[in-house]
Amino acid sequence: MIMRIEDYALIGDMQSGALVGRDGSIDWLCLPRFDSPACFAALLGDEANGHWLIGPASPGRDRPMATRRRYRGDTLILETEWDTPTGTVRLIDFMPPRHTAPDVVRIVEGVAGSVAMNMELRVRFDYGRIVPWARRVDGHLHAVGGPDSVWLSSPVEVVGRGLAHRARFTVSQGHRLPFVLAWHPSHESLPPLPDAFTQLTDTELEWAQWMSRFRYSGRWRDEVARSAITLKALTYDPTGAIVAAPTTSLPEDIGGVRNWDYRYCWLRDATMTLEALLTCGYADEARAWREWLLRTIAGRPQDLQIMYGLAGERRLFEWEADWLAGYEGSQPVRIGNAAVNQLQLDVYGEVMSALHLAAEAGLEPDPHAWAIERKLLDFLESNWQEPDEGLWEVRGPRRQFVHSKVMAWTAFDRAVRLVDELGRRGPVAKWRELRDRIHAEVCEKGFDPERNTFTGAYGSRELDAALLIIPQTGFLPPDDPRVIGTIEAVQRELMRDGFVLRYPTEGGTVDGLPGHEGAFLACSFWLVEALTMIGRRDEAVELFERLLDLRNDVGLYSEEYDPRYKRLVGNFPQAFSHVPMIHAACALSGTIRRGSIVRC
Repeated sequence: MIMRIEDYALIGDMQSGALVGRDGSIDWLCLPRFDSPACFAALLGDEANGHWLIGPASPGRDRPMATRRRYRGDTLILETEWDTPTGTVRLIDFMPPRHTAPDVVRIVEGVAGSVAMNMELRVRFDYGRIVPWARRVDGHLHAVGGPDSVWLSSPVEVVGRGLAHRARFTVSQGHRLPFVLAWHPSHESLPPLPDAFTQLTDTELEWAQWMSRFRYSGRWRDEVARSAITLKALTYDPTGAIVAAPTTSLPEDIGGVRNWDYRYCWLRDATMTLEALLTCGYADEARAWREWLLRTIAGRPQDLQIMYGLAGERRLFEWEADWLAGYEGSQPVRIGNAAVNQLQLDVYGEVMSALHLAAEAGLEPDPHAWAIERKLLDFLESNWQEPDEGLWEVRGPRRQFVHSKVMAWTAFDRAVRLVDELGRRGPVAKWRELRDRIHAEVCEKGFDPERNTFTGAYGSRELDAALLIIPQTGFLPPDDPRVIGTIEAVQRELMRDGFVLRYPTEGGTVDGLPGHEGAFLACSFWLVEALTMIGRRDEAVELFERLLDLRNDVGLYSEEYDPRYKRLVGNFPQAFSHVPMIHAACALSGTIRRGSIVRC
């Protein structure tokens, strides 16, 4: 049953995540990691590719959609409720913080009257391709296929039929029925199955403890808290890495080919993520992210990649799961990401900026960080003039992207500041000269004086929403006429239906791809921050409030919003939307300013 992307909610254990639909079906789950093969892949195909439904029984083919749903307070515990003619039922979904192996816990709770319920479980390993061998062992359902093994603990009788396992039962007011799905490697023994009610209490307590460190207290406290919780949910706890999203191939253009695997970690997110974590009071998470970054980029600077796996893996080979029909027919379904091999010079600036921010914020220094940074600067010194694929990972020809040059400037600027302000040692005179040379070239070749705006690339008339970041980096002050002109040009040329596109997609002239895409939410939040920086606060607040209206009913964003269909599109939930949302709220609240953290 196809649902809109915004009809899903996320549960997770900080190592993986599941998407739960309004109908009570888990349609996406990768185990044991975010980037593992999915065991429920109905999201990108149909029910035959795996799902786990619990919801009110229905005489027809259509499943009842939830009357309401919410997260329980400041947690990732999802509560879905249905009002039916015979009563009200609540489904509580969560994944307990992991100890040995991942578990999905679902508790059916009678709220009023009595409700006939339906459960259907279809486990399909390897992205919906492997139908496992299922049997009953010690009162539990056990399914195994290749390296994967899952167990279902059920309080009601489960019957196998048609390559699925089903149950019909009734829940009355005051009754609670726990279902637990546990995964482990098929060559290992089953770990102890958790007690669902104990795990519910413990999970709620752990979230309460985590939220006790939350420090934002501005006007949009609840919205920022939900984005911070989502960012925590996308963290891979063993290493400190943060995935861009827990999904692959949710389309940027419904029915099109702009479908990518986002279950990896991008260096471009480093500075923004660190700043968001520090601003919200999460120094431990910021420290873990920095340490992941340093371990991951260790090696020759010319081997620096734009993205890595959760533990720093470098080979993210892209292939197509051609047996999956794709979300609403959007093909291909891609696993892995070939953009890993692109040259994106801006990541050198992102890394330098992130490490400078960490040092400025008082995180204890890593003894090897400065040596790594100097090697990165040596490589950038010889290569900053090269064309690249740019921030947006275009699959067309390389170009002299202005944003890439601005971030090269940022790399040398942060190196100079680390020497001047924090006592690092290095050839600061050379770095100053390089910084000034890049600045002069960008202002000469990347600026269109006729339109009073910077452009997406040298010699191009096309704009790029990444130009909004110029005042955030310190490349030019916010009151510079060229900055104001660029912001106004983005509003004039890149806004559609009140939101910001990344760049023009007509004809595929920028990215070499057919089709269109929606408004990129991160870019719209960048505009909020840019408008705030130039003193147009009322305009910024108005845009920010409209962006808040795009969240789904439980406060989650995908990557983009398509105004044609009034739908969220792209991978979901998307860290690269929630992080700049935090920045924009903090900028409007006066709790963040570029280059430093203001403690709340």
